[in-house]
Amino acid sequence: MESVRRFVEERLKLKVNVEKSAVDRPWKRKFLGFSFTWEKKTRIRVAPKSLKRFKDRVREITKRSRGQSMASRVEKLNAYLRGWAGYYRYAETRSVFEALDEWTRRRLRMCLLKQWKQPKTKRRKLVSLGIPQEWAKNISGSRKGYWRLSNTPQMNKALGLAYWREQGLVSLVERYDSLRSTT
Repeated sequence: MESVRRFVEERLKLKVNVEKSAVDRPWKRKFLGFSFTWEKKTRIRVAPKSLKRFKDRVREITKRSRGQSMASRVEKLNAYLRGWAGYYRYAETRSVFEALDEWTRRRLRMCLLKQWKQPKTKRRKLVSLGIPQEWAKNISGSRKGYWRLSNTPQMNKALGLAYWREQGLVSLVERYDSLRSTT
């Protein structure tokens, strides 16, 4: 590292940031939000810090206490998801995009549960989405938190992928696949 730093600073007349620069295994370092993994071959992946920033930003957009319509929430989320998927399209870990897609839909289900507030409203909305009366009663009368209820099979069936597609939510996986096929 010292010889490389000396060459860059003395010969090329460039300044080296010592805090950011290091000589290490590729999978232990990150570069512009990307990192590398090595299983049988080296693959590009999204850096863990970038995943944390993604989740923090989606949490900010989908705050339960923010008084906004689901349409405006989905619109803001779509702009962010499109840009994020476009930037990280070179990552070779599709499973990360699938997990983030599922997590984002769960956040939105939680927001809807919070918006419905009253048990009778929850029951009525779930039945209108095609859930049997008994299942809707179990969800609407539950004392569990919104986050926990958003992951139940009943909520997943009522507010699944098809529902969010109708609402206009961009799927990270579909966006990733379409961007990967063009490159």
